Amino acid sequence: MIVVTGATGNVGRELVRVLSAAGERVIATSRGVSERDVPKGVRAVRADLTDAGSLRPALDGARALFLQNGGASAPLISPRDILDAAKAGGVERVVLLSSQGVVTRPESASHGRLARGIEDTVRDSGLDWTLLRPGGFHSNAFAWAEPVRAHRTVAAPFGDVGLPTVDPADIAEVGAAALREDGHTGRIYELTGPAATTPRQRVRALADAIGEPVRFVEQTRKEAREQMLAFLPEPVADTTLDILGDPTPRERQISPDVERVLGRAPRDFAQWARRNAAAFR
Repeated sequence: MIVVTGATGNVGRELVRVLSAAGERVIATSRGVSERDVPKGVRAVRADLTDAGSLRPALDGARALFLQNGGASAPLISPRDILDAAKAGGVERVVLLSSQGVVTRPESASHGRLARGIEDTVRDSGLDWTLLRPGGFHSNAFAWAEPVRAHRTVAAPFGDVGLPTVDPADIAEVGAAALREDGHTGRIYELTGPAATTPRQRVRALADAIGEPVRFVEQTRKEAREQMLAFLPEPVADTTLDILGDPTPRERQISPDVERVLGRAPRDFAQWARRNAAAFR
């Protein structure tokens, strides 16, 4: 049995689907998950990563755990307590969804130090472990869905700065391989898409996917920061803007790890846009 935390998120939802389709017994956990959110045969258990005790019913009898790093709630979680509960339940293998920022922004409290601390706890847990370090997600473009639906416009900063964002479905498939197969213990996979794309190029791909023109409006950094501060803490917004506007050489680099694990090239942004076009129509 495999437990998936963050099961209603962009990666977790895909991972539950992939594992279920492969015939695995899966328990899907998140704060608000219900049977409506998961494939038939998957057990949904409401649990909160900030409360390790709430995970115990899901972990009892499990052999593997997909651990989401907590996202915005990461400062509130105790990875040691979660992993102790996992071991008590019988878990032998853990796959952690971490962040590329551990190595590209090590000085950042939000993108580097916090994620590194969670990684270190996983490595010291005594469990077989695998770390996944994606960069930006293709699915970050869902933030554009409402303005595209409403007036066929996207506003974003740094219109011509490219980054190799990754499809959450590819992260999920790599995670599934690490959870189900031998040979991934002690491995760290940096996960990117097949090519760098700019915001302007991604907007064109969305326009192609929905079959209608979409106008791109380039924001200043100040305008984008003011918008981000409505839902992100100031340090997170500032580091995110640094990545988007002045990525390091490693953040621009294309990783071969998706292809190494899956035996195929990662999906590009245009493929993601076609698959999710309904959200933007």
